[in-house]
Formats: sequence, C-alpha cells, structure tokens
Amino acid sequence: MTVAIRTTVSESPDRQDALADALFHPMGVAGVYARTGLYEDIVERLTAWISAKREEGTEVLRFPPVMSRRDLEKHGYLKSFPNLLGCVCALHGTEADIRAAADLQATGGDWTASLSPADMVLSPAACYPVYPLAASRGPVTPGGWLFDVASDCFRHEPSSDLDRFQSFRMREYVCIGSEDEVLAFRDRWMAKAEELAGELGLPCAVKPASDPFFGRTGQVMAVSQIQQALKFELLIPLHSAEKPTACMSFNCHRDHFGTTWDIKDQSGAPAHTACVAFGMDRLAVALFWTHGLDTAAWPHAVRDSLKL
Repeated sequence: MTVAIRTTVSESPDRQDALADALFHPMGVAGVYARTGLYEDIVERLTAWISAKREEGTEVLRFPPVMSRRDLEKHGYLKSFPNLLGCVCALHGTEADIRAAADLQATGGDWTASLSPADMVLSPAACYPVYPLAASRGPVTPGGWLFDVASDCFRHEPSSDLDRFQSFRMREYVCIGSEDEVLAFRDRWMAKAEELAGELGLPCAVKPASDPFFGRTGQVMAVSQIQQALKFELLIPLHSAEKPTACMSFNCHRDHFGTTWDIKDQSGAPAHTACVAFGMDRLAVALFWTHGLDTAAWPHAVRDSLKL
C-alpha cells in the first residue's frame, strides 16, 4: 500500500530552532529534552486519541522504561541492534568498595570504571516485555490475543534533529495468534493509515521499510524484511518530502517471538505476532511542525480529533 505525500514541507533550521525553543529545554545530551506544558498537552491528547482507536477485547499494559537484560538477550537484540542498546549499570560490592569508587569523582578520577552491569537494560521497544508475559499464560485462545502497551524507550542514536530522540515514548497495539489472525490485524491497521494521518491533518506516505539491523549481516536481513513485506512505515515529511520521518510502523514478526518464547497458537504451532507502533514524540513534533505552535489556529478537524 502506498499513499502519495500530498504536500512538501521545506527544510528550515530556523524553524526547527523555533519549535525547539517553544517545546523543549536541553538537558546536556543530544536527543534528551525536558518537555514543556504546551508539548505535553498534545502528547496527552494524542494518547487519548489512540486509546479511542483501541479494538474491542484489547488488554491494556503499561511497562516501565527498563526490562530484564536476560529477556532482551533471549529476544536476539544483541545480534540485530547492539549499537542501539542502553544498559543499566551500578556500583556493586561492599560499602567500602562503593565509597572508594564514588570518591574518585571529587579528585578527578574515573568512578565509572568501577561500574558493572545490573540485571536491567533500557527498553528499546514497548512490546518486548509482553511476549514472555504472554508465554506464561499457555496456548493462545481462538481469535488471538490483543494488547495495548506503552513505555518510555531508549535507543543510542544521538541527534540534534527533533524527530530523532534517544529517549522517547512508544505506544503499540500487539496481536499474538495464528498466522492468518496476525496478518489480518496488521493489514486492517495499514488500511487505516491514511485515515489516521488525515484526522491529524498530516501529509503521509505508507511504504515498505526495514529495521536498522547492524553490520553486513544486518544489510541482508533488511533486504529480506523488505522482500517479505514484513514492515511498513507511515512517513510524514517534516524536513522534506524527500527526507520523511517514520511516525508509525506496521510490523509482522512471523513466528520469531512465538518460537523464542514457546508461545503456541490453538493448533499447537508457534504463534505469530504483529504490532502497530505509534511514535508518540514523533507524532507530536509532526503536529507542531505541520500546523505551527498556536494550537488555537490548528485546522478545526484536527482540533476536533484531539479535543482541543
């Protein structure tokens, strides 16, 4: 499915700076910001707007910004995206060991050399914790399982662009079931893509895509993902029509997570999974980029959708 981008938004560093000044406060790290009330109000309204789209029978789960390191390793994340991973580290040992390490900072020493990994990592995607949870429930019931999940996520890709944060919010609808159930779920959400963007007054295109797999092997995986039509993205032209930003994605994982976590469908076969991901911060930035900072002047249809 491809939807033509209907308008072009020209690149403007001054425009990005104006948006950044009104919406964010820098925190000394690229892609990590304090967020203003103006911005957060729109994120909250987007959250409610997405909740109103929730399909009947969907279970709601909210996850913390950290997850089990062992679970992430089992997912295969280190094979596919090791460059994006954020790990939680801590000072371990006796009170004397920890005090000696902490005191190094006062004398210009490197206290971070004493850090060692904790049993947590920063969550790179909102859906990852749902699969081991689902596996603990036994076989998937007929019709499949639907989940509404969200969390703060992290990916180590520093950038000064407002559409690429390191710390960001992700909302997802997830389906676990048979191959047919999962594909039907993914396809019906893709069919809604232009309508969803239209409600927000956002020009868009939906195109095949691939995840940013790491290294040479990753390039082969990316080609295979596109050839199998496993991932599509809703692209919005923030910088330009030639350089659009992915603000939603529609992903089919086949039986990867079913096999990894031994999740069975009603026939006893490894369950298939799919997810629809909403980049909350990217959508919010896209709204301000497209419609301006004065929300009272946004198009009436957009204001109605967001209950402004």
